[in-house]
This record gives sequence, structure tokens and C-alpha cells, in this order.
Amino acid sequence: MARHHHSKDDSQASNLSPAQRYAAFQKTKRQRDSVAARFASTLPFDLDDFQLEANDALEAGSNVLVAAPTGAGKTVVADFAIYLAQERNVKAFYTTPIKALSNQKYHDLVDVYGPDRVGLLTGDTSINSEADIVVMTTEVLRNMLYERSSTLSALRYVILDEVHYLADRFRGPVWEEVIIHLPKSVKIVGLSATVSNVEDFSNWIASVRGDTKLVISEHRPVPLEQHVLVQADDHTEPEVLDLYRRDDKGEQTTKLNATLVNRLDQLDSKAARRRGQERPDKRKGGKSRHGREPKPERYTPRRWAVVDELNFLDMLPGIYFIFSRNGCDQAVEQCINAGLELTTDAEAVRIRRIVDEMVAGQLTQEDLKALHFSKFRFALEEGFASHHAGMIALFRQIVERLFEEGLVKMVFATETLALGINMPARCVVVEKLEKFDGTGHVPLTPGEFTQLTGRAGRRGIDTIGHAIVVDHHGFVPATAAALSSKRVYPLHSSFRPTFNMAVNLLNSSDYETARVTLDQSFAQWEANESAWQLESQISTLKTALAGYEQAFQCSHGDFKEFMTLRMELSSIEKDGRRKLKHEVFLTDQERSKAFRDLETHIQQLRKAEREHPCRDCPDLQQHLKWGHRWARETRELERVTDRYDSRTGSVARQFDRICDILCQLGYLDRRDHEDGRVDMTLTDKGRLLRRIYSEHDLELCEALLAGTFDKLDANGLAAVLSALVYEARRGGEGEPRHYPGGVSGRIAIASSKLKGVCAHIDALCEDNGLNELAQPDFGIVDIMYEWADGGSLAACLYGTDMTGGDFVRTAKRLADVLQQIAVAGPLPFAGGEALADTAKEAADRVNRGVVAYSGVD
Repeated sequence: MARHHHSKDDSQASNLSPAQRYAAFQKTKRQRDSVAARFASTLPFDLDDFQLEANDALEAGSNVLVAAPTGAGKTVVADFAIYLAQERNVKAFYTTPIKALSNQKYHDLVDVYGPDRVGLLTGDTSINSEADIVVMTTEVLRNMLYERSSTLSALRYVILDEVHYLADRFRGPVWEEVIIHLPKSVKIVGLSATVSNVEDFSNWIASVRGDTKLVISEHRPVPLEQHVLVQADDHTEPEVLDLYRRDDKGEQTTKLNATLVNRLDQLDSKAARRRGQERPDKRKGGKSRHGREPKPERYTPRRWAVVDELNFLDMLPGIYFIFSRNGCDQAVEQCINAGLELTTDAEAVRIRRIVDEMVAGQLTQEDLKALHFSKFRFALEEGFASHHAGMIALFRQIVERLFEEGLVKMVFATETLALGINMPARCVVVEKLEKFDGTGHVPLTPGEFTQLTGRAGRRGIDTIGHAIVVDHHGFVPATAAALSSKRVYPLHSSFRPTFNMAVNLLNSSDYETARVTLDQSFAQWEANESAWQLESQISTLKTALAGYEQAFQCSHGDFKEFMTLRMELSSIEKDGRRKLKHEVFLTDQERSKAFRDLETHIQQLRKAEREHPCRDCPDLQQHLKWGHRWARETRELERVTDRYDSRTGSVARQFDRICDILCQLGYLDRRDHEDGRVDMTLTDKGRLLRRIYSEHDLELCEALLAGTFDKLDANGLAAVLSALVYEARRGGEGEPRHYPGGVSGRIAIASSKLKGVCAHIDALCEDNGLNELAQPDFGIVDIMYEWADGGSLAACLYGTDMTGGDFVRTAKRLADVLQQIAVAGPLPFAGGEALADTAKEAADRVNRGVVAYSGVD
């Protein structure tokens, strides 16, 4: 056992009875004999309580969910799961959300167990796939489960790193598919951030997979202090002030620092005086369009000045989060232009040697020139770097390695760096407490802020980590304080059935079993958990309605019927004509007839209401008093019932709608039995769809089956299919600069056909009550054609605003889709074999050079 337990146990021993002391001795002996104890003895440090607790539970046969802050040491539990698998001679899989994490973990495990015992499987890399320990992206495991891979037979442990990623709108559902579909013999180790509803998440895992131990640690191994950096003007030095007041021991409390608040007030006054000097005529006008004088702005510290001050205060190395790729690149340039140097001559020499070694043989001189390599390397030698998705993977890996080795001192990064990659720092700087989310500027959530600042403080190196918010437009200290609380944000499911998921479920189970399986999702579990409150509301409303019906009982007739008539009449008079005005009619005659029919119906209702026997009741007004309350509660009951119905079984209902579309299009054969059972079996088209994993899975299959790509060569196929994987960063036109071969050429014609297929599927989804699908984007058809045709990276990107990183990522996804088509066969249509060969050739043409680089030696 870890040494820090002994003193506590010894102090308690004298208070125990002899029997209790013997029981404690036996427990300690068992623990010392355990695999967990042997694992702990191999480590150069003592394990924390939460790590011991999790390891013991895993060895005892439980699933384990560990929720702890970044840097707390969650991965020790994952490492023990792998150690335990090796001891028991079974397989362990380690899954991650992104390839960079997979590559990093692969190297870590190879260092411990050797290359013969560790494998790696990502979308574009396969190394030693039958090894006892395999690192993979979560999608790869999901695909293996659907394909019933024989590799799964000896699998007993699966680590789901960054499992809170299941909240991700686009890729999150894969985590739930894996948790639901893994064989019951497999134990799960989930590593999560500290989310506020982790107990709910753990209960759901237990409902699907059996006994699950939840282990929570809120303790940060390196305490984190929160600061704000302000600057009076460009002639004075920046100031780093505590966000929170300190106590007698010098530790930060949870109360705002009065000195900070006062300093901001002083700077506000200074800004107001400055503006008064700049605009002595302000009384004559100058108000904002709302009629108010805009608040004077404090001076915003320059990025280079922030870095210079942090370097002076010995707070580096640091990560400076800027929510813009261009902003990151500009920050590096600004620091270089300001003449800042963060490295010694010896460090600069080491940096150049490492960079040149990592680049050697990976890229051509022409590619390096296109990627501004010389500028990139010079900044590294000065101690600065960017890190964002617009960079190619090789450059990001160079930055990660140099930062880990303490050579690069300041990395300007977008929030993608916050996801799992092992790059701890002494300080983390957050430039603004808002970011652009693709549609507008939105505030950071507590979860995002915690993920970003969690990297501050290196275990075993720093005694304190520093999180620094830079003063900016609209900043108030209370906002930063609200973001830096402990239990930060709830985890919500983003699970939804897809066309590919539907056919894969129906390939391995019958229709009813598939629906039951979907009812096991965290999405449905969350919906059911919130539904019990609605059940209570429905019960209360029904009781109230029964009371009102008792109160308005009428001897002249059925007063409930009378009130129902009045409600229907009121509703149709209010909304009937409005609805018809918005309805589309083929002819004016149809429109006129619809309005006439509506008027006739209204007149019939009015007549029925006038002639109803309850009209003659002398107590009508008294009855109506209760009747109006009854009507109000009836409408409320309908609303609550609709909400209840939409939550219970909501995932399975979405699955039903997907199956209806697949039946209409011939991917499923449906048989209805007399006893009410429904059978659905896959057709040849359905078996093709099973093997296509893409956001546009159904559109791609329909286009393949319609012969959309039959007349294309390998370059043309790559160009057109790029529309199904490319996502323009900021509202692109959706069209290329030109279509290779002209507007009447084969590529333009195939693109037009693909647009038609996508529009048809989108209309079907809308008709069946499903969300509209993402539209294909043909913006890089010309670029991808040139690349597949052998063009250099420099030539392909010339004259475009596409970054090397975006191009490489899109090309990798395209190569993956092309490979899926190549191996999905036999394709169930004439010419299918030839198209599969074309797809294979296209995949090879796309996956070359900088695109083929995997980052794994």
C-alpha cells in the first residue's frame, strides 16, 4: 500500500477491537498480495486514494468510471487496466477521440511493453493490429463491433479516454454505441473530466453494463491560482493581479480580490478621462445609436507584452489560448517583431537539430516552402509556436515534443489543444472569455474554461499552476469567478440513430431487439429520468380536471362536451385561416375551396355551440367559471403529455422513421405479422450501406447505385466525392473556382447528379420528421482533382485561403471514404467491380506525400 496511508491506519489501530484489528490485518494482507499492489510497486511514486480505489474495483471485476481534473493522474487507472490484462493473458483496447492522442498513447505503451505487444489502429494507420494491447480511435472499435471482428474474442478491458467526449454533437454518439454493443465479458474503464452529473452517467453505464464503480476526485495535485492581467497603457508594464482574495496563510479564497476591483475602477476612470481629452466636444453629440454614451474602453494588453511580463515573473512555459487560428499565427509574429527571445543559444541549437531530424525525409522542399517551414522553425528557435488544426500533423507534433522537453516556452493555441494531448505548462493564459462558434460570439462555458486552465501546473515540477485571464472588452471579474468553480458542467448525450447504425443493428438483431437496444442509450436514459417529473405533473393535472368536471356537472346536458366544442371553435377561429394562408396549393381553385370548407366547419361548430342544451342552464355562468379553468388545465395537460410522449421512446421513434425511409428506398424488406410483430431484413443495398461509415452514408450509397460516378476516372471520383467530406470553415460558396473539364464535363455533371441525390434524401428526411442533413460542399473539387492528378501541395493551395492542415485532414477523410467503397464489395450493381477498382486507385492517389504522413515511426 502507499506510504501515506500507514500513519492514518496506525493512529486508528488502538481504537479497534482485537477482531477488528485482525480483519484490518487480513484486508491489508490481501491488498499487498493483489495485482493492484504489484502494479503500484512498479511505479516511482505513491498512488493517490482515488487511484487505489479505482484499481481495487477494477481487479474485483467492476466497470470503473473515474472523474478527476486534468493532470490528476486518471491515466494511472488506464495503465493498471492494461497491466491487469497482461497479468491475466487477455486483450486490452485503449480508445481515444483523436488520432494525435492515439499516436501519443501508442508511443507511451511501446516504451513500457515493447513494439511486439502493442498495436495501433486509426483511420489511416494499422500497426500490429492483433497485438494484446491495441490503441485505437473510438470509431475503429465501433466498426469492429459491427463487423463482429474475431479480434474481440479475447478482449476483456476497454479504456475509453476522454469519455465525456460523448457530448460532442458530431462524433459523440460513437461512444454510446461502443458502451452499448461491447460484449458483456468486457469491462470498461471510463476516464472523464469532472462533470456535474457524473453520478447520472455512472448509473446509466451500470444499467447497460452491470456493476460500475464511480470514483471521483476533485483534488488537483498542483493547486491552481487564478489571476487577471491588466495594463494601464502602452507606456507602462502589465500587472498580474489575483482574481481572489488571499487568507492569512497566503492561499486564494473564493472571494473576489478588492484590489483587482479597485484597479479596474481606476483604469475605467483613466479611460474616461482619456476620452474626455480626445473628445472635448462630446456634449454636442456622439452618442451610440441607443442614445447612451458608450462606456470608455480600458487599454487591452498586447500579446507580446503579456508574454514578456510572464517571462519576467518566471511563469513560463505557458499556453496562450486564442480562439482564432489567424490570431495564433499573428501572436507568434508579434512576439518576433517585438524582439522577444525566450531561448538560450544552446536551446536554439537543440531545437534546430530536433526539428530537422523530425522533418527529414517526410516532406519535399517544395512542400516545406508551401508550408512556410523556415518561418515556423525560426519562431521555434526563439521559443514561440502556434498549435491549431490549420497546421499539418507533423508541425503540431514538433511543437508538442519541443514543449514537453521545455524548449519552446510559449505556445499560442486554439481550444483543440485542450483535448487530452499531454502538454502541461506552468501557466495558461486565456485571451477572452468568449469565442466564435461558427455562427456568432458566445461566452465560454465553465466546462470549457476548466478544460483550458486545467493544463496549468506540472506535477512534480511546479508547486502552483497559474490561470491568467487577460483584461479585454467587456471583462468583469465576476464572470471569471463564475467560470472557475469546481463541479462545472453537465454531460448530455448527443446520441441519435443514423442510417448506417440502423442497418448494422438489423444485421445482427431483429427489429424489436434493435429498438430495445436503442432504448439503452444514455440519450433515452436522460429522457426517461426527466420524464418522471412529467408523469407527476400529468397525474396532478388529471386530478384537477376530475375536480372541475365534478364542479360543472349540469342537469341540462354534457357540459364537458359543451366546453370541448367551445375550445375547438376558439382554436379554429384563431389559427385556421392563418394556417391556410401559409399552406401551398397547386391552384387558386384549391385554395378557395379550402377556405370555403373552413368557413363551413366554423359555422357548423357555432351552430352546435348555440344549440347545445347546456346553453339553457340557469347556472351557466357559474358552470363557465369552472369550465374556463378546466379548459386551461386541459390545454396544459395536452402540452405536458406531448412533452412526455416525445421523451419516452424518443430514440426508438427516430429509429422507426429511419427504417421507414430505408424501406421506401429498398435497403430493408419489411414483413408485418398477424400477431403485430414486424420483421426487417437487409437487402443487397442494405448490406452495402452497412459498410459505409460517413456523415453522408445514405446519400453516398444512393449516388453509387444511381451510377452517378460510373463515367469518372480516379481523379474525377476523388474530386466529386470531396464534396461529402469537405467542411468550409466560414460559410463558403459551396462551389469550386472551376470544374475540371468545364461546366459540361463529366465532373460537373456527376456533381450536379450528386446534388440531386442529396436534395432527394433531404426531402425524404423532412417528410418523415427527421432533422435536415448537412449539405455537400463542392468548394475544393478543383483542388482535390489537382492533388489526385499528382500536383504538389504548393501548386494545389496556390491562390486559395485553405491551410495545409485543413487540406490534409480533408484529404485523409476522403481517402478513408474511397477505401470504404473499394472494399465494400461486391457492389450490387452493373460495373460495381470497375468502380471499386477506380475507388482504390483514387484512394492511393489522394493518400500520398504529406497526406500519408501518420506521425508513427
